[in-house]
Amino acid sequence: MDEKLSQALERSNYMTTLATQKRFLWEKYQDDLTYYSNGHEVAITESLITFCSTLLDRNRQDVILTDANNLPFFVEDLSEFLDNILDQYARASNEYYQSYNELKKSRSVEGLVNL
Repeated sequence: MDEKLSQALERSNYMTTLATQKRFLWEKYQDDLTYYSNGHEVAITESLITFCSTLLDRNRQDVILTDANNLPFFVEDLSEFLDNILDQYARASNEYYQSYNELKKSRSVEGLVNL
């Protein structure tokens, strides 16, 4: 096979695999940002964190939120809830960051797949 064609195919395979691995990392990150509280699934977002922080700043100790299925649920201890989602957000973000940096270092399809 022509050398240039071989290099082009190798590069194409690398770029396809890289895009797939990035998507897998993002999907795992989104899964890791899912928090469960009293049987409700909650997507941890920066907006949710800010909202809860604002309520605590205004001396609110409880709140009614909606879960991923648009069902309302009562959070009795807002401070504890916020601590929990902040911890989970930090862990998930740190893992995503480290995994992404490892991905960036891989320069071959085999290296990408073995992460």
